[in-house]
Amino acid sequence: MKYVIDEVNTVSKWGEYPSKRSLEEAIPRSLIIIDKPEGPSSHQISAWVQKIFEMKAGHSGTLDPNVTGVLPMGLGRTVRLLDLLHFSPKEYVAAMKFHNNVDKIEVKEVLEEFIGDIYQMPPVRSGVKRQRRKREIYSIDILDLQGRDYLLRVRCESGTYIRTLCKDIGNVMGTGAHMMELRRTEAGGFEEKETIFLQDVMDAYEFYKEGDEKKLKDILVPYEIVLDLFPKVKVKDTAAASILNGSDLAVPGVLEMDEFTKDDKVALVSVKGEGLAVGNALCDAEDVLDKDKGLVVKTDRVFSPTGEYPKTWG
Repeated sequence: MKYVIDEVNTVSKWGEYPSKRSLEEAIPRSLIIIDKPEGPSSHQISAWVQKIFEMKAGHSGTLDPNVTGVLPMGLGRTVRLLDLLHFSPKEYVAAMKFHNNVDKIEVKEVLEEFIGDIYQMPPVRSGVKRQRRKREIYSIDILDLQGRDYLLRVRCESGTYIRTLCKDIGNVMGTGAHMMELRRTEAGGFEEKETIFLQDVMDAYEFYKEGDEKKLKDILVPYEIVLDLFPKVKVKDTAAASILNGSDLAVPGVLEMDEFTKDDKVALVSVKGEGLAVGNALCDAEDVLDKDKGLVVKTDRVFSPTGEYPKTWG
């Protein structure tokens, strides 16, 4: 549900549409979605992307060197938004081998037991503190099987260890099991059909330096896409500059908004859709309808859009 607070002309002379940015402005405000190959680490991929674009680059969601698949990368100013991608589910296809013969019906029953909240201990070689953590498994489907070998599709909360999941499934079955191969097919709301190979990134940037911008434009994803993971509040031009200066959003600055509840993470965008900030809702969206003053969203972090906005405070 969308609440319209103020019927105003949405054609504004302020701000800039993300799609209208020049490439020079767009590159440090964009993501690229890499199809990580087997072999290099996620850190090595980041280093190569950083070398290609000659600016800071970072990845969202580490993949082990032998794991392939979707690896969202942030460029320049977008690196500081990457942690927001962890709010969305991840999906993996895993090849798992049981250490003894198993019954297919029993395997299905055991997999159902893992749907919902589970507790995991990170692997010894992981880069995080080893303590039990709760994670949610949304679904586990058997895609194929041959003897003791099972191909599983797992949809889960960010931070779930699939290798550990396979081991735990084997323990419950009483046979033992281990993960043989793993591919991430979705992360941060991006699917594998949206990925690009690192060599193609390099080629697109070389074409750009030679004057052909099309290939690079086709692979750059504006940082505003990340904000699609959250309910949005469209902010009036008169409030945009103060928000970019770190102010919280008050009722008079709201133009329209999606439905949200108190304490939800909320994205603040301009009339033209530029990402301004994210923050935490201080009330339910429907409560704003009955107010003419008071705070709506406590700003958590602000971004760096290219548009200019009128400075109306002080």
